Amino acid sequence: MVTSRQATRVAIVGAGNVGATAAYALLLSGLAAEIVVIDANRERAEGEAMDLAHAVPFSRPTRVWAGDYGDCGGAVITILAAGTGQRPGETRMDLVKRNAAIFAEIVPRVAAANPEGIILVATNPVDVLTHAAWRLSGLAPSRVIGSGTTLDTGRFRALLGDHFGVDPRSVHAFIVGEHGDSEVPVWSSANVAGVRLDDLARSRGRSFGASDRDRIFAETRDAAYAIIQRKGATYYAVAVALLRIVEAVIRDQRTVLSVSSVVGSDRYALGEVALSLPSIVGAQGVEEVLELSLDPEEERALRRSAEVVRAAQNEAEAGRP
Repeated sequence: MVTSRQATRVAIVGAGNVGATAAYALLLSGLAAEIVVIDANRERAEGEAMDLAHAVPFSRPTRVWAGDYGDCGGAVITILAAGTGQRPGETRMDLVKRNAAIFAEIVPRVAAANPEGIILVATNPVDVLTHAAWRLSGLAPSRVIGSGTTLDTGRFRALLGDHFGVDPRSVHAFIVGEHGDSEVPVWSSANVAGVRLDDLARSRGRSFGASDRDRIFAETRDAAYAIIQRKGATYYAVAVALLRIVEAVIRDQRTVLSVSSVVGSDRYALGEVALSLPSIVGAQGVEEVLELSLDPEEERALRRSAEVVRAAQNEAEAGRP
């Protein structure tokens, strides 16, 4: 249990944009007493750790250092942000073979150093790599979490909040399935403080027809492409999404988040596949995957999304040595 540890340590493997920004957000949050940064490029890890350590006098007392895989031992959670990034015009699934090979090198080392910890996968394609991390680590499925559609769900809520003129924190809506092009918006249960969106649109004098839904979902799904085209990479929002997951684990909050995990064959008859569904996240990882009441079209779309991810999982497995 987290309470038995002398210091709350979080390990971050990968000191690129996402890993370094996650470390920065974590430092400012004060959640971790120790942050260790690990990267194949040792100098890069050292530089990031030094820069972060110099921020400690202005933030929270935290020990920050560049380490190696042995330093994952004792970590409450290890964030895997290592791998190559998504290039302009490239889909997340195009990254499968490159990043699956990298995970084959790093995941067994993380698991060997910390067989009792939790692994949080941030690298894309996150669903495929969550499945790979589960197989490579030997950990229980509940202890291998992908960031999944946590960020997509946040984008979805932000856009709905903007459309209706309400605080997005009051919007309850989920994106499920793949973190990618086949992801599924769950319109049937979306609401603001329990008020269905169609009813809210009438009361606030807002349009909310098919074209509005299509636009909001397209902007949600394609947000990463738009950002990458403009600035080359995404890292701020995903780093904060990772922080939210870490917080749920460290504080045993049992928060419902749309993280990715390996679901069993009985869940919507999806088979063994890693994808995102609303899940209760606490100190033990994914404590329970909740079953949404989807309408027939949403359920069909979720199964199609699972097929996309499963095909990529098979491709990744075929490429393993």
